[in-house]
Amino acid sequence: MIHLVLALIFQGVVGFTTGLWWQGAAIASTFYIAREHAQAEYRWIERYGLGRRANMPWWGPFDLRVWHDIHSWADWILPIVGTITLAVLMK
Repeated sequence: MIHLVLALIFQGVVGFTTGLWWQGAAIASTFYIAREHAQAEYRWIERYGLGRRANMPWWGPFDLRVWHDIHSWADWILPIVGTITLAVLMK
């Protein structure tokens, strides 16, 4: 939930200062997508890669076995939905 709030705050700063609500949404959402992707990489390396990044295949972060927790999904989906909603409302 905190990711949603922080994404909306960042989007608000961009939107109110520049009027570019969609760009603010894109930047804030991309940040949380990338963050959760990196977290999935770390989970894959820890569980299946013997602790070594070199053992991870390119598809490791997309392996659904490391996306078992609803919080992992919500941490990137909620900022996307929230910032898109705000961008639509502000247009």
